[in-house]
Amino acid sequence: MTSPEPPLRPLPPSSEPITQAVATRRRLRFADVLRLVLAWAASSLALIIAAALLPGLSADSLWDYVIVAAIAGVVGLVLRPVMVEAAALIGWLAVVLIALLGQAVVMYVAMVSVPGIETNFAAAFAASWIAAGVGTFFAYATTAGTDDALVASLKRRGKKPGAVPDPEVPGIVFVQLDGVPFPVMHWAVQSGAVPTVREWLRSGAYTLREWTPLLPCTTPASQLGILHGTIDRVPAFRWYDRELGRLLVANRPDDAQVIEARATNGRGLLYDDGASISNLFSGDAHRSFLTMSSTRVKRGSVETRRAFAWFVTSPNGFTRSFNRAVAEIVKERFQARRQIRRRLHPRVPRDWNFAVLRAVTNGLLRDMNTALVAAEMRRGTKSIFVDYVDYDEIAHHAGLFRPESLASLDGLDHVLSSIQRLRIREARPYHIVVLSDHGQSQGETFADRYGKDLGDVCAELMAEDVQEFKAPVEGIGRAASIIDDVGTESGITGKLTSSAEGSIAKRQDDTELTEKPIVLASGNLGLLYIPGPERWSLDDLESRWPALIDGLVQHPGIAFASGLDASGVPWVIGKTGRRNLADDTIEGDDPLATFAPHTARSLKRAVCMAEAPDLYVNSLVEPDTLDIAAFEELVGAHGGFGGWQDRGMLLVPRELANIVPAEIEGADGLHRVLVSMLGACGHRSDEEAVTAAG
Repeated sequence: MTSPEPPLRPLPPSSEPITQAVATRRRLRFADVLRLVLAWAASSLALIIAAALLPGLSADSLWDYVIVAAIAGVVGLVLRPVMVEAAALIGWLAVVLIALLGQAVVMYVAMVSVPGIETNFAAAFAASWIAAGVGTFFAYATTAGTDDALVASLKRRGKKPGAVPDPEVPGIVFVQLDGVPFPVMHWAVQSGAVPTVREWLRSGAYTLREWTPLLPCTTPASQLGILHGTIDRVPAFRWYDRELGRLLVANRPDDAQVIEARATNGRGLLYDDGASISNLFSGDAHRSFLTMSSTRVKRGSVETRRAFAWFVTSPNGFTRSFNRAVAEIVKERFQARRQIRRRLHPRVPRDWNFAVLRAVTNGLLRDMNTALVAAEMRRGTKSIFVDYVDYDEIAHHAGLFRPESLASLDGLDHVLSSIQRLRIREARPYHIVVLSDHGQSQGETFADRYGKDLGDVCAELMAEDVQEFKAPVEGIGRAASIIDDVGTESGITGKLTSSAEGSIAKRQDDTELTEKPIVLASGNLGLLYIPGPERWSLDDLESRWPALIDGLVQHPGIAFASGLDASGVPWVIGKTGRRNLADDTIEGDDPLATFAPHTARSLKRAVCMAEAPDLYVNSLVEPDTLDIAAFEELVGAHGGFGGWQDRGMLLVPRELANIVPAEIEGADGLHRVLVSMLGACGHRSDEEAVTAAG
């Protein structure tokens, strides 16, 4: 694959979206003043309401509450930085306490400062929550949602943007919308469901393109390729590592560190003054936040705790996210029951654990990510890569086009609007590049269709017990990353952090392996390993278990199986034929005839990988509906071939669009394109940019 030679001179910082943002500077400043006045009025009203409800709070005059609201605002400005620094030094226990008690302390100090107020701390605590609730409702009612309030709060945070030595060099914010397929985004634009993206495209400021993730279509492989330029040594989301003799699960900090160490050359996408936010891997960034491969290395990041503490001590931060988290839980329980009442298919059970996980990813984590992006933009960081998992997490359990999934896509559109507005008055101008790491496909699960899961089928064909790991654990790691990255190594907080990690680990795969065959699930991609340091060939498997391979490919829920023969030649085997992936000769019917043209190339690369399983298994793909049969308990899944899971999207600003080739195949190919963008902005040398483009 080749791409047009990129422009190697730094792009001018006067692109249209940036110019429009700067032009609104004065109007936004006036809006900030107006919002401050309205917030003051809302706080005053909230205190009046609180006084009517609380027996321990009274005043000589209603104007006393107005004065208290004003003093609380001033006291908050003074005390909040002190509380933030205390939390940054102590850890997440202090953050939680500040979130619960910080506003009460501010309110109590303000109340005792006004002679006409009679109160106690308990009343101040209750009043602070009533004030926060009323304030949040008022902000929602007056701004058509709380995104405006969050953006205003983030703009006001801290001092003016710091000076950078090269303010004329534009930065890039890479926003990953996890798991959004190109067709889904294209449809959402056409339907008007994502107004920000739609306006970007209609105005000509952006171009929407498609790119092709290779096998496995999972976040670990794609993000490793995007951030580090290689997709080698990652055969699935989790796999048996022959070198280590154990499972590797990409969303475990220790394992993510191993995976990144094998891939990095020290010059990843973000090595030149970059920041990694909420990713699996760091891209060699100088600063990493909520990043799986770095949380254990840099546990207790003071910068992360400081940003988190500032966020939760802001009424527009913690209260907003708390209210949204509660709303997400309520919506999730209602929507789960609605699917059952309407007898929608396909569907999977959605329990309280997922409801809480959804509240974390679509509430707290989304706002935390945006707050961290804002902080890095104010700092003048050249390149920022952030991953929002909202759509991916909900689509896994609800489906690609279900109302709750599309609502999360609209929420992500609001995030893009917020980041666009946050570019105003920063240390340097910023381009925003939006991408997905893979797509998704949908269908009834393998177990629901046939009453047995892949492990059961393999056990019957092999006439022996197998070890099966199929629990969907992708989203659990996101919650773990928050606990890990805002924790500390020692003291009470350290002990609580370790305890919380232990509780989460119990929900992930048990890696105590035996010598029995291992069956793993990664969406509709199945992996069979025989434990040990050596890989088994197709001939070995057929000799040891004669019924295994033919029994699998003849199963109605399986499209093909693939592995290496005794000579090291990769084969894919179907129901009525087989294909040599080395020279593309076909015996009988082509097992890949109904799949996309790139499937053979992608499968060959994956099967020849040293870490590949002894046998890959891909589920059926229904030709009319494009439904797959996930080996995990997920209605929306990705990992193998079929449907839209290998159809990623890329949204590029007009100034960088000429760098994007007509076709992009593989996350490593996308990495080269993104590096070329950095070169065009002046982040990389001419030699690096040309090498990446070539």
